[in-house]
Amino acid sequence: FAIREGGRTVGAGVVAKIIE
Repeated sequence: FAIREGGRTVGAGVVAKIIE
């Protein structure tokens, strides 16, 4: 899945961001 961050689509490392 992907989330919108800073106006860009982030798919890689998104899980890491959620964990952090």
